[in-house]
Amino acid sequence: MSATRRQILSRTGASAVGIAFTGALSELFAAGTATAAAPRGGYGPLVPDPDGLLDLPEGFRYRVLSRQGDPLRSGEGLVPSNHDGMGAFAGRRGRVHLVRNHENRATGKIGVPTVPGLTYDPAARGGCTVLELDGRNNVLGERVGVAGTAVNCAGGPTPWNTWLTCEETEDRAGTNGYTKDHGFVFEVDGADPHRSGAVPLTAMGRFQHEAVAVDPTSGIVYETEDAFLQPFGLFYRFLPDRPLGGLGSLRAGGALEAMRVPGVPDLSVVQEPGTRFEGVEWVPVPDPLATETPIRLQDFGPRGITHAQKLEGCYWGGRAVYFVSSFARASDGSGATHFGQVWKYEPHKRRLTLVVVFGPDTDVRLPGESPDNICLAPSGGLMVCEDGDGAQHVFGVSREGEVYAVARGARNIGTPEQPEWGEFAGVTFSPDGSTMYVNCYTPGTTFAVTGPWC
Repeated sequence: MSATRRQILSRTGASAVGIAFTGALSELFAAGTATAAAPRGGYGPLVPDPDGLLDLPEGFRYRVLSRQGDPLRSGEGLVPSNHDGMGAFAGRRGRVHLVRNHENRATGKIGVPTVPGLTYDPAARGGCTVLELDGRNNVLGERVGVAGTAVNCAGGPTPWNTWLTCEETEDRAGTNGYTKDHGFVFEVDGADPHRSGAVPLTAMGRFQHEAVAVDPTSGIVYETEDAFLQPFGLFYRFLPDRPLGGLGSLRAGGALEAMRVPGVPDLSVVQEPGTRFEGVEWVPVPDPLATETPIRLQDFGPRGITHAQKLEGCYWGGRAVYFVSSFARASDGSGATHFGQVWKYEPHKRRLTLVVVFGPDTDVRLPGESPDNICLAPSGGLMVCEDGDGAQHVFGVSREGEVYAVARGARNIGTPEQPEWGEFAGVTFSPDGSTMYVNCYTPGTTFAVTGPWC
């Protein structure tokens, strides 16, 4: 299936936006649990928001749940900046715990407040905050989930309803003022963060983490590495010693391995959707802590290892794990150029399949159309957060390959009077499917979007 740039422009009504893709979109949704589908052609044109915050289709509404700089309801400090990945978890009495990453570097504008028992490195400004919502998306509480971490980009949920937040950095102690090594995964319990604390899951590796997905049957954790420049990142799996053991079980350790696709040193060279590779191999990582050498530079033997530029989103569906290469550019050293790939790995078959390729198209320019965070919607659609220049959108993609705009940052027009908004991130749905939650990265804002999703 394919959609041309002209077709997508006519559907979205956004003259500066274009996404072209090819691939069997239906394969992405085969493992979903949707009982209904989005209307053909999406939900209609976006209606300008009179308040200048978020444009949505007619019949949809948003609520601003939280904005950077506002006081946290816990009294611990201010809402931190740089809202990124996010997960929504069912709480008691119909409540929702929304765990939100803050991708703050050492220079982050508003750091996550340090809290005793929840802080890893007091010199680091990243971490997570947790919002507690009632069934109507009223904010009942907002507090720190973990602090003293760095560049918390994405992550993923566990089968036992905790959030794994990932540090997208390899900075060592003494770099940027940090007092501890960074580049780890941390577990956050949205219901009670003090149960999870601030413990790095060191056996899962120290590298530029992006996202994770957990196989709910085996407990194996899949991890992406977001390496922008050469050497590009790897796709990993972590085999825990205590699989599916619940909160804290990943601290028991395990084995870290990297994916090798025989004969394919760079995934970007694969351009034909439906291309399959049988007999995928997993190679032990020589030094998961990267004590001397970053993992992607370590010696994996004469047959090498498989790299990919900008590995980002990752999620589990059915019996497979899906992961995204947000883009690849030959000018950066990739073997080929694309504007995004979605890959599917089936562990029981040891098979890797290229499901979708975004672009390139002759009159589309990077990075404005790069897919970043993705999630499956209860309505049967794939939600894609755009990460690039110009007007920023959340797009829906139907099983039939239709692309439609779901949301647009209304102030993203880049004038001095109305400064440009940042990318969207962290798109996720409430456990009952009634609400889409999404972040604007900067200025950090969390929205709850309700409407006729089915």
